[in-house]
Amino acid sequence: MHIFTLSRTQPFHKTIKKKKKNNHWKIGFNSTKMSSPSKRRDMDVMKLMMSDYTVETINDGLSEFNVEFHGPKESPYEGGVWKVHVELPDAYPYKSPSIGFLNKIFHPNVDELSGSICLDVINQSWSPMFDLSNIFEVFLPQLLLYPNPADPLNGDAASLMLKDQQQYEQKVKEYCERYAKREKFENPSFDGSTDEEISDNESTGSANDDILGAADP
Repeated sequence: MHIFTLSRTQPFHKTIKKKKKNNHWKIGFNSTKMSSPSKRRDMDVMKLMMSDYTVETINDGLSEFNVEFHGPKESPYEGGVWKVHVELPDAYPYKSPSIGFLNKIFHPNVDELSGSICLDVINQSWSPMFDLSNIFEVFLPQLLLYPNPADPLNGDAASLMLKDQQQYEQKVKEYCERYAKREKFENPSFDGSTDEEISDNESTGSANDDILGAADP
């Protein structure tokens, strides 16, 4: 796994060549067309990197990577830092990317165990006009700011939000404290375990409980 960073001043070049035909000069692009899915994918990933996001590529490619995402300000998620896993299909941007939270988050529209997201703009109404920056600058912040308990992936979060908004926000903050702190990512010895309790009625459980996808005992 490699971490890539780009300076805002680093140029992103495209190759232009001149062609002479019938005494007229024409300008064309090189054999890798700008409109090709692979070229668009590379451009969108580069754009995301240049927007000061921390991007960890997987298997030295640009089709699968993790992005560091910060909870929006003036929300219960403020101060939380999540790693969001992104997979780009071969047909991107004509087919939507697959995204999911790697560390736990308490939200009506995010499955707690798998991290999968219920978001129409990703799952149903994706358009090639969108890009990766839209996901992290608009779509995910809007999802966290305006949850939709009527279409839940986490029934407990949706029920608590509808029943008691104050307790819901407190639970969100407790999850942020337990699972979404930057120092836990930066500490190489951190294995996802913690001795903190989410609530008085919830046992701490084993270290495996903090790893996404692990089944509850």
